[in-house]
Amino acid sequence: MKNIGEILRELRESKQLPLRVIAAYLDIDPAIMSRIERGQRKASREQIIKLAAYFNVSENELLVAWLSDKVVYEVLDEDIALQALKVAEEKVKYQTKDNNSNKNFEI
Repeated sequence: MKNIGEILRELRESKQLPLRVIAAYLDIDPAIMSRIERGQRKASREQIIKLAAYFNVSENELLVAWLSDKVVYEVLDEDIALQALKVAEEKVKYQTKDNNSNKNFEI
């Protein structure tokens, strides 16, 4: 599976754009963009959204790749990572359900 940096590099290279063009669009140094592509630095949510618009790709797909990288980074060295992720999935489902039911009672 590709990380967000690899995806961004492929998008940039498919358009035959130099790093400096994308960096300028994001108003960051090209060295920072290079580190993002190599997975040595994390892009912000806002940068991912801007890049989705720039490359005319699904914002959700890029955000899912970005967020999944963040999750993997947090649990990578844990022996019980998969178990924790399953519990987290249930918590997200519960919180989403709880938030949706609370919206029905708002006046």
